[in-house]
Amino acid sequence: MSVAVLGGGAFGTALAISLAHIGPVTLWARDPGDMQATRKNQKRLPGCTFPEGLFVTGDLNHAVQAQTLLLAVPLQKMRGFIAGVSTQLAGKALVACCKGVELNTGCGPVAVIRQTVPDATPAILTGPSFAADIAKGLPTALTLACADDAAGARLQKELTTPNLRLYRTTDTIGVELGGGLKNVVAIACGAAIGKGLGESARAALMTRGYAEMQRLAVHLKANATTLSGLSGFGDLTLTCTSSQSRNYRLGHSLGEGVSFDPTTTVEGAATAQAVHAIALRDGLDMPITAAVAGLLNNALDVEDAMQTLLTRPLKEE
Repeated sequence: MSVAVLGGGAFGTALAISLAHIGPVTLWARDPGDMQATRKNQKRLPGCTFPEGLFVTGDLNHAVQAQTLLLAVPLQKMRGFIAGVSTQLAGKALVACCKGVELNTGCGPVAVIRQTVPDATPAILTGPSFAADIAKGLPTALTLACADDAAGARLQKELTTPNLRLYRTTDTIGVELGGGLKNVVAIACGAAIGKGLGESARAALMTRGYAEMQRLAVHLKANATTLSGLSGFGDLTLTCTSSQSRNYRLGHSLGEGVSFDPTTTVEGAATAQAVHAIALRDGLDMPITAAVAGLLNNALDVEDAMQTLLTRPLKEE
């Protein structure tokens, strides 16, 4: 099977580097010139040299000839991106490597693929990982979710590398929600730490945020135990405790009251708004998500958000 990674950001490049250690892989990027010349992605992953098996191209028509395509593009842009080449993607395995909930539709990555390329085999690859760790060959474990278990088993074997261990599930909804919702909680945790509210506040937000993740997963017919795995609890732990996380850094900047680079993709920002809309529509109690949405649209400041959470009615855990 041939493999291509579509998206030359940090995560897409890191996956391509790891996969190139087991066989040829194509990395498509909108502007591949510097990467082709230097054999590095100096802007996104400085210091990581490309293996010999990694071929970089700016020709999308060439890249989509591969049978397995890893879609390493932001979720909010993925629908339009794959719609432009949908006829060329029919019958292929399309593996989403992004996280979140689509703002306009409430769909996760797998649902976007299904709707846009119905003849493809959709899957999602997600879990606790930073691009720099993967690119450096450090051990990382991810979840691969595919509703077709036989296809998932093939992809698991094809995409496992010496430093990248994949665990398989058929619960695509649970995996989508774990990967998307933990970013919302990470924004809340970053805001708490940035405001100087302390580690105990972060622990409380992580714990109650995890309860919100499970609540929505059950409501949307996912398996709640999926959220206890890599794509839920594992990713939550990493993202809420490290400044390498863009979502955590965005929250931290909100807590400190300083500006954040608007060109940085932070998938949890749109996800917070999308999930808050779902919660309001379906009558779900998701107070941390509501607080983050309020912070992001300037309806609340950090003090107001924390006061809202702390004055909620007392209840059993």
